[in-house]
Amino acid sequence: MQHSAISPTASPALPGAVAVAPLLLLLRVNLLQNWRRLCSVREQSSLLTVIIGLFIGGYIVLAFGLFYKGLKFIGVFPGIGELLIERLLFLLFAFLFILLLFSNLVIGYSNFFRNRETAALLTLPIPAQTVFRWKFVESTVLASWAFLFLIAPLLGAYGMWRQVPWHFYALTVVLVGLFIMLPAVFGTWTAVNLARFLDRRAFQIAALVAAGVLFFAVKYYLRPEQVDEESLETRVLAVLDRLLAKTRFAQFPFLPSYWLSASVQQWAEGALAAAGFFVLVLLSHVLFFGTLACTRMGNLFYDATSVVHSRASVFGQWEWFRQWQDRRRQFHYSAGFMERLFRLLPLRTDVRALMVKDVRMFWRDTTQWGQSLVLFGLLGVYILNLRHFTSQISSPFWLHLISYLNLAACSLNLATLTTRFVFPQFSLEGKRLWIVGRAPLGLARVVQTKFLLVTSASLVITLGIIALSCHMLQMPVGRTAYFAGAITVMTLTLNALALGIGVLYPNLREDNPSKIVSGFGGTFALVMSFLYIVASVLLLAWGSPWRWNRELSDPPVLTCFVGFAALSLALGYVPLTLALRKLRNFEH
Repeated sequence: MQHSAISPTASPALPGAVAVAPLLLLLRVNLLQNWRRLCSVREQSSLLTVIIGLFIGGYIVLAFGLFYKGLKFIGVFPGIGELLIERLLFLLFAFLFILLLFSNLVIGYSNFFRNRETAALLTLPIPAQTVFRWKFVESTVLASWAFLFLIAPLLGAYGMWRQVPWHFYALTVVLVGLFIMLPAVFGTWTAVNLARFLDRRAFQIAALVAAGVLFFAVKYYLRPEQVDEESLETRVLAVLDRLLAKTRFAQFPFLPSYWLSASVQQWAEGALAAAGFFVLVLLSHVLFFGTLACTRMGNLFYDATSVVHSRASVFGQWEWFRQWQDRRRQFHYSAGFMERLFRLLPLRTDVRALMVKDVRMFWRDTTQWGQSLVLFGLLGVYILNLRHFTSQISSPFWLHLISYLNLAACSLNLATLTTRFVFPQFSLEGKRLWIVGRAPLGLARVVQTKFLLVTSASLVITLGIIALSCHMLQMPVGRTAYFAGAITVMTLTLNALALGIGVLYPNLREDNPSKIVSGFGGTFALVMSFLYIVASVLLLAWGSPWRWNRELSDPPVLTCFVGFAALSLALGYVPLTLALRKLRNFEH
């Protein structure tokens, strides 16, 4: 048992500077390792490094330009432009706070309790509080780097639009740094307590009841407002106030996102005293909760680690689960549910066995399918609100635009899934790769089997999503089939791209999928997936058989479809072929 490897000598705290020294050593060693890894990647593939650098620079410039144009467009509306921008900022930071909270919860749970490095550090004469501090810093960086990547162009464009002085940008750097600490502390505290009490029956029932109540409360609160045409034509401000009423929760004064948004807007308007007040409010909460986390969470973390590694299952207190476990412990050779399910497929026995192994490994990793539930929950909210969004739209142009934006949203969600779950599939074999390689299939056939499995699962998800969203948009059967065909091709390409790059740039030393994805290969796969989706949606929209304006000249439909097919083949077939060739050469 892993519980026996956790030494109780790790729990006592060391005084003062002695307790800080191991943390500084861990920080120094990991920074040095990451720097050497970055230098080695640059030496191995300068072309890919240049491509990544160009993409990052291009994204910052493009995002800055789009945000700046959008702010200028909204700001020209007299009387309501600044109100809309103010409300949008409050909404953006409120939702980003919630997403950061979930991200820190998921990544923190995996990093604290499903990480070999954590178990190894706890066997050393290092205080548990020091191990917690190091893992807290690591989880915060992994969970927040995408937020920083997204928010930097927006704040820069907002400052340029408001023509603020130079010290505004210095303030935003400090504010964002303080802001990401609060969801990190709350997410980590939730992860630790979730690990401690997840196997308790009362806790599970309470969590399910709370989730149900929260779902229906949010659904009731966000129900659409009905506005008659007479009010829409005569009282624009009154209608706008009714439409924005659902967003007032983002201006709740006790939300950390409110402190950040208010301080940014007050400083941009020149009200330095009011902005300084919200800065101090944010700073005081960060210091208070950060101090509690860095000084009092060590023992809770140590207890939670012991609980996680001691229990066999989180359902152990349920009678039905114990009976099921007793039936499984009986000595018999009958196949399980997963084996019986895969026997229905016309596949070889060894291929089915590998698929069953991958499915079971995915199911046993709570952090993996937990993140999937979060993604599908957000996508479900988006799809359920499509009918309310399009009920008042009758213009062919807007219907055409919304249909392709829907395709982009579904494909971007698919790219998130492939980058997060498909890319690390090969690397997760880790040190067990030699065992898989000695199987009769061979490594090349193993990767082909993984591609078949992930593509089949992705097609079930994406085709269901595109069919449901097209139904919500009230599209005819012809258009639904058109978008279903497009998403099928994109599914094959994105899975092949992610799996191929995952084989070409593996990380066999790491068993944490979040760290594997955050490396060079995962970033490159995400970049290429994003560029492919943008180019594909533009080609499909330009060469669409349905036009919103008959006076426009017909686009080169055949050229667009050939370009889409060629791009899909280049970004899907080529990486997977190179990966299979690398594996065959490795075996020989």
